[in-house]
Amino acid sequence: MADLPSLRAHRSGVLALAVAGFLFGSTFLIVERAIERAEVLPFLAARFLIASLVLLPLALRRPPTPGVAAHGFLAGLCLLAGYVLQTVGLRDTTPAASAFITYLLVVIVPVIVAVRTRRWPTANVVLGVALAVAGLYALAGGTGGLGRGELLTLGCAVAFAVHLLVVGAVAERHDPFRFTFWQVLTVGTLCLVPGAFAGSGPTAGYGFDEGVWVAAAVCGIGATAIAFWCMVWGQRVVPETQAAIILLLEPVSAGVLGELTGDSLGWRGALGAGLILAAVVVSEVLGRPPGVVGAELVVVPDHDGVDDPGYVFDPDGGVGG
Repeated sequence: MADLPSLRAHRSGVLALAVAGFLFGSTFLIVERAIERAEVLPFLAARFLIASLVLLPLALRRPPTPGVAAHGFLAGLCLLAGYVLQTVGLRDTTPAASAFITYLLVVIVPVIVAVRTRRWPTANVVLGVALAVAGLYALAGGTGGLGRGELLTLGCAVAFAVHLLVVGAVAERHDPFRFTFWQVLTVGTLCLVPGAFAGSGPTAGYGFDEGVWVAAAVCGIGATAIAFWCMVWGQRVVPETQAAIILLLEPVSAGVLGELTGDSLGWRGALGAGLILAAVVVSEVLGRPPGVVGAELVVVPDHDGVDDPGYVFDPDGGVGG
């Protein structure tokens, strides 16, 4: 029988990832409108540096752990690569195709995990991935071909998948505030100088109007500082493949919020959202939390000095947090 503290920790992690997915998707329209009036790189710099300023006082209150800056830098590099490849790819493909290909990370993650661990995904994960891909196709409309833009966007999906795997591999070693701070600071800093030379005219560089600065602040606080903290915290107890499926709530929340603001999903979009929600349910509810059932409850020293319940390796299959 599963230990209740471990099961509660797992469910809390699932909830944190669901909140992250919702926050990522909630600012889709805000970002779309902001980059119509500002260049992408300076907007990313502003968004991620605002997030780092929000996280800084919280990070400073937490004790450092060995390698946290290096691991945060690596995660930040993966994030930056994903954002840049996605943006450049959008010049040669449609937004619908970009969305579909980007979220194919839900397939890439379990493939990498299977190769790395030499173990096949569980049946519920395979079914969840299949439902998620079908839902993405219905929601985004798929892609009509495989040209330069699609290939660049596929690179974006790989970068985001690797980011998710990096976070999953190191999140348990570090305080979530410190680790999140370092990865968002990396993105913001590396965009800062190139952003100053982006574009031309009055909106070049950081010549934002008031609305763009507000958008950068909203995205920096909600969809960056809080969302990435939730993602890091959740991935301490939720395996990478499950995390990838749960984070697909991002396009669902974007679609639902778009519906509320007058951008109709249509029957295909509604079907796609339903299939993605079904994928989350199948991967989570129908599958036992890895490392919980049949695992022994252990006490893991937390970085704040408080001992928290953790997972151990389950010999029957499943990697604990």
